[in-house]
Order: sequence, then structure tokens, then C-alpha cells
Amino acid sequence: MRGKQIGIAVIGAGMAGAAHAAAWRAATTVRSPFPRPVKLTAIADIAEPLARDVAGRYGFERVETDWRALLDADDVHVVSVVVANRLHREIVEALVSAGKHVLCEKPLSDTMEDARAMAQTALGAEASGQVVRIGFTFRRAPGLAALRELVTSGALGEVVHLHGRYLADYACDPQVPMTWRYRGAPGSGALADVGSHLLYAAEFLAGPMRSVAGAHFRTVVTERPLPLGSTVGHGRGEVSAETEPVTNDDWAGFTAQFDVAAGTFEASRVSHGHPNSLRLEISCREGAAVWDQENPAEIQVHTRDIGGNRDVDNGFRTIRLGPGHPYVGEGFPMSAPGIGFGQNDGFVFQARAFLEEVAGLAEEDSWLRNATFEDGLHNMELIEAIAASAASGGTPRTIAR
Repeated sequence: MRGKQIGIAVIGAGMAGAAHAAAWRAATTVRSPFPRPVKLTAIADIAEPLARDVAGRYGFERVETDWRALLDADDVHVVSVVVANRLHREIVEALVSAGKHVLCEKPLSDTMEDARAMAQTALGAEASGQVVRIGFTFRRAPGLAALRELVTSGALGEVVHLHGRYLADYACDPQVPMTWRYRGAPGSGALADVGSHLLYAAEFLAGPMRSVAGAHFRTVVTERPLPLGSTVGHGRGEVSAETEPVTNDDWAGFTAQFDVAAGTFEASRVSHGHPNSLRLEISCREGAAVWDQENPAEIQVHTRDIGGNRDVDNGFRTIRLGPGHPYVGEGFPMSAPGIGFGQNDGFVFQARAFLEEVAGLAEEDSWLRNATFEDGLHNMELIEAIAASAASGGTPRTIAR
């Protein structure tokens, strides 16, 4: 292999941090042999037992209990930042200053001030050759990518309206303990957590949102017990009798206007029976299509030729994506029709695209580049506009870009 070794670290060993760790391990096994050697260097987390578990599972060489130990580490070149949103700015700015390439989880931050500052930091870093990106993982789902191809190729015609929803159930139980996810202003709950995925996925298909209206938030579980120990991800644990008010949204709904299309959207973390259900349906001038993350490598399509307009056969047809699709054909060792795909695989494809950019592969020879911090800032501007609409009784809010 040519070129210097790329050392990788992950800050945060929780649920999403483990997904990043696993992805870096597998990133060089997809597409084709990677042109540079990669070393899994370190997992950093204040919870040392958790960090050791993740490092041991995925083959990272060492554990750090203070992320700052990575700043001067000569064997660390690429770092995933997968911690609470409020910590992103401090960590990212320090890593960039230390010359590291950074992949940050979404949303970019928990405040617009920090997000804007981070976007400026990323622009400066990229000018000096650093790669600083945000993970919009669902853009790697084969089915969603296939819908985008149908739109951009003109096969379905212009998108005229769409419906999207991301339903989750991790907060249904009122005994789920209080964590940072349930603190913050309206819009920082379900909308920022799962709804941020919905926002960039919708724009992936219909282009940028120009305005939002009719926004409404609801908090279903109004208080939660404090945990007696540490919590990881959406996990449960022992709780005390003391409770704390939930200050952000369990459910969010709104409408949006794009350049041409209009849409309706909702995000929830309290939808029983939906552990992880992101779904988008687009209606176009020449047909329609549906993608659902619960079946991520298939789509449903209706056109005049597929489904027809006769009463006897009108309706959607299910298409299971095969090895002709790059995320299937290049993504799996068994690239045969019917081979399954899961959400974790999106992290692998995301990591591979990041490494290809770090290694200097030309964009036309690489998988779709990861989103920029400017994209992450725009994603937060959408959240801010939706929250402002909700605060003013649903009045329209324009999104400047």
C-alpha cells in the first residue's frame, strides 16, 4: 500500500460511538482495496469500562478517559466526535486546531451560535487541507439513494409534494431516566434528535426547504426520574424517586415549502410500535415512490409503466435493490439479489467516503462525499425556523440560504 498510515480515534463510546467504531473497522473492506494503511488507534470516553468494551470489540489499540489526550497523539489523524451535542464545539475546535480530520455526528451543536462558529472553523480547516464533515448517515441507505436517482434522472418527473415522518419509541416509557436528550429548548428534543435526519433526507429528494409553517410541538412525558448511575444511548437503568421536568419536544409536526414541492412532516420519540421508522413518500409529475428505513434496501414505485393506471393493476410495486446499485454491489462481499442491508451499514459507507476524501481520491472516483458543516448549519437553521413557527402559533418562517 502507498502513502502514510491513517490512525483513527472515536470520542464517545455510547450507542452511536460504537457504530462509528465498527464502521471504521469495516470501511476498508468495501468497494476496493484501500490505497493507504489504516490503524484503529483509540476510543476516548470518561466511562472507562464502556470505552474498553468498545475498543475490545472492534480492535482499537488503546483507551483514553480524556479526549484531550488525542490532540497531541502523533498516531491519530482522523477522529469521530460522537458525544452530547453541547460538547461538539469545544471538541471539534480543539481537534481542528491540532490538525486532525474530523467527522462529527449530527446535529452540529445545540445552539446556533456554536453551529455558526463551527462552520467557520471547518471552512478554515478545509482551506488548509483538513477534512471536516458531518454524518448524514441515511443518505447512504440504498433505497433512499435510489429514490434520489429516480428524481435526478427525471424518471419520475418533478417532485410536487412529499410526506415524511420519523417515528421512534425510545421515550415511550416514563421510567426512562432523565438525560441530556430531554433537556433544552423546544425543538431540541424529537425534532433535533430524529427529525434532523428527516430534514436532510427530505432535502436530498426535493432540494432545499424555503419556508416552514404550521409547526406544533407536544411533550407527552412531562417529567422523568433522575438516574442513579450512568446511562448510555437510549438505555434504561436504575432511577431515583426524584424527577426533573422534560423541557423539550416528544413530538413535532410541520409543513414545508421547497422550490416547487410542498410537504408535511412529523417526528416522534413516543410512537409505540415504531422502534426506528423513517419513511418518505414522494409524489411527482410522472409517478410516485416510497422508501422506508424498516426495509432500507427496497423501494416502492408507481408510474404509468410500473403499476399502471388500470383498475385491475393500479398501485405500487416493490423493487428490491440488487448488485447493480453501488451500495449493494460495492458494499457487501455477497453482493447478490436479496442480500440484506441495515442501518449500521450506512455508517460503514459514510466512513469509507470520509477515508477516500482524506486519502485524496478524486470526487468522481469516490462515493458521495459526506455533508459539510455548512450543510449541518443549514440543518440547524431548519430546526430553528420550525421552533420559531411553533412558538408563534404556526406562522410561516422563511429559511435564508
